[in-house]
Amino acid sequence: MTAPAAQSPASAGKVSFWRNVRQALSGEQFDYTTGSLNRAVLLLAIPMVLEMLMESLFAVVDVFWVSRLGKEAVAVIGITESLMTLIYAVAIGISLAAAAIVARRIGEKDPERAAKAAGQILFLGATVSIGLGAVLGYFAPQILRLMGADDSVVTLGANFTRIMLGGNITVFLIFLINAIFRGAGDAVIAMKTLFLANTLNIVLGPCFIFGWGPFPELGVTGAAVATNLGRGMGVLYQLRHLAGGQDRVRVRWPHLRPDPAQLRVILKTAGNGIAQLLITTTSWVGLFKILAFFGSGALAGYTIASRVVMFALMPAWGLANVGITLVGQNLGAGKPDRAEAAVRTALRYNMLLLGLVGALYVIFSGALVGFFTTDPETARYGTRALWIMSLAFPLYAAGMCCEAAFNGSGDTWTPTRLNFFCFWIGQVPLAWLLARPLGLGPMGVFIAVPASFTLFALWSGLLFRRGKWKQQKV
Repeated sequence: MTAPAAQSPASAGKVSFWRNVRQALSGEQFDYTTGSLNRAVLLLAIPMVLEMLMESLFAVVDVFWVSRLGKEAVAVIGITESLMTLIYAVAIGISLAAAAIVARRIGEKDPERAAKAAGQILFLGATVSIGLGAVLGYFAPQILRLMGADDSVVTLGANFTRIMLGGNITVFLIFLINAIFRGAGDAVIAMKTLFLANTLNIVLGPCFIFGWGPFPELGVTGAAVATNLGRGMGVLYQLRHLAGGQDRVRVRWPHLRPDPAQLRVILKTAGNGIAQLLITTTSWVGLFKILAFFGSGALAGYTIASRVVMFALMPAWGLANVGITLVGQNLGAGKPDRAEAAVRTALRYNMLLLGLVGALYVIFSGALVGFFTTDPETARYGTRALWIMSLAFPLYAAGMCCEAAFNGSGDTWTPTRLNFFCFWIGQVPLAWLLARPLGLGPMGVFIAVPASFTLFALWSGLLFRRGKWKQQKV
């Protein structure tokens, strides 16, 4: 009888890699405060990257179908999305607190306090989203005009904007609950949620836009209907797991009863997180406001380019979010050095991944934009915007990972300060200066984007190395 041949290191590594992939996608629970960091990063990164990839499909799919209706329809999407970024800012700001606090409680091996924090976060998020939806949905046409949209864009897009802003609770809850799952280490549930929501959006989008089969032809408004239906079903899937699953965090009705002391803790962490995202997103709105001076072609081209860029940045953000979970749980377990090492590991992978994507975007910018539009003016602006914004992709990746480390520790003030100086004091004034006084037009706006993100990456890297974030308490 002959002995079995010894397995080579290369083949053993491949077996180990695919075993980890299967475990990452199975949802099997894992203690992220012990063992190999490379394995921990991989187990979290796979579902988180896939989750963010599916989230980015929301934007790309809407633009793909709506672009068939003309550049005015694309401009509606672009302006409304710039407004929705304000909703995203508040939702993500609260979700930063959710992920940091839940991760810290899980690291402390206290799932009951994690569930209590999750319940309070859901109560806060639902209350805020309903209030925002009522006000913003009612004033949707006036908001479009305030953003510089002409009468044709307002007439075409008022209902789309009203549905997106008024139905923002689906955005709020899908972000908050997924943050709770990620903080607990249950990243697979978050991934499956986005798969469900996006599949429905992809299927229903063209049906409602063009009136395929038994569906009404709603034009650009149909994209809003499909998006909210898809996200709504995703939220129902999340609630089923949060309330009745066998996961790390299980929320019960008593956890949803308002607790002023707990809400104060959440608001302290979330407040800076909201300000952090509001600064970023209002600067984004500012860029659209500047571009509105140059007509629908510039707006539509930048909208397409930014959606394509977001398609790459969202998965990279997913990889960066690994740091939020690992930092929170390892600080909770009293292992700050392991938390720092985890971020450095995620940063290396993220820079490599996004650097490769950025190079492809630069090379194929024209073809990528041409996939979404046949309008020459829109394509010209979109191509220029895409290759300019793609040049600094590796630095975007580094900045994301450092920001995730601060937020995962509960130090949401440091990224808020960085965003203020890099985007409000830096990006918007620079974009205006280049576009108007210096006469570069839309190109000036495009150049301001990578310039400001480069400053953010370098500054955040310096503060990360100083390590004060490791002393943060939540």
